[in-house]
Amino acid sequence: MTAAPTPLALEHAALSVWPARADEACFGWRLLAEDGYTGRANAVWPLQWTGEITLLETVAAAEAWYAARGLPAVFKLSDGATAPSDLAMVLAGRGYAPQTETLVMTRLARPAPQEISGRPSVALSENPEMAFDAVLAATARSPEELAERRAIAARVPRPRAYGALVLEGRPAAAGLTALAAGGYGGIFAMRTEPGFRRRGLGRAVLDALMRFAAEHGAHWLFLQVEAANEPAVSLYRRAGFVTAYGYRFWRKP
Repeated sequence: MTAAPTPLALEHAALSVWPARADEACFGWRLLAEDGYTGRANAVWPLQWTGEITLLETVAAAEAWYAARGLPAVFKLSDGATAPSDLAMVLAGRGYAPQTETLVMTRLARPAPQEISGRPSVALSENPEMAFDAVLAATARSPEELAERRAIAARVPRPRAYGALVLEGRPAAAGLTALAAGGYGGIFAMRTEPGFRRRGLGRAVLDALMRFAAEHGAHWLFLQVEAANEPAVSLYRRAGFVTAYGYRFWRKP
C-alpha cells in the first residue's frame, strides 16, 4: 500500500480515531460536538452529501443541531474532500469566514525510525498515564479545553499508544497514536511542556509513536498541525512528513 492516500480517505481515518461525544449524520454530513473548546470535535465534517434537501436547508439543519446544544455552528472544510464543492460559497453568503488554516501532513510508516542512543526514553502505554496527562495540563489554554481533550483522548480506539517523556523528574513531552482501518496511523496531541521546548523531546516522542504505529500495521502516518505553528511544521518536515492538503474552520465572526 504505497499509493498516497486521498484527502477523503484521511478525513475518514481521522474521524474514526478522534471521536467526539456527539456524532450524528445530517444528509451525509457528520455533525460532531463536545463542549465547544476544541476544533475538530466541535465541527461539521461535510465529506459527502446526499442532496435530499437543498444545500441551504442542510446548512440550516446543521446550525439548528448546534444551537440546540448551545454551540455555534462551525464547518471544517478540507481541500479535496468537501461535499458539495460549492459549500464555501454558500457559507460565505451566510456570513461565515475561514479561520485557522491547518495542514494535514503524511509520510510512509515504513521503515520505522530506530531509537537514537543518548536520547531520553519515551514510555508508551495503552492508557493515558499520569505523565501524559500532566503534559496536557501544562500546555492547555484553559481548564475547559483540558477537560475536553482528556475526554477525547480517553476515547481513542485501540490499537493505540500514549507516549510520555519524563526528564529531570518532570513530565516533559507527550503525544498519542491510534490505528484506523485501511492501514492509517494518526498522530495526535503532540505537546511539550514550555520549559522543555527546543531540546528535541518532541522528536523523541514522535519517533516512538511512529515506531508503534508501524509495528501495529500502519502503512501511512498522518497528523494535523496549524500552518502558523512554524516550529511544529519544521519538526514534522524533518521527520519526513509532507503536506498532503489543508483545511480551515468556517465560523461566523
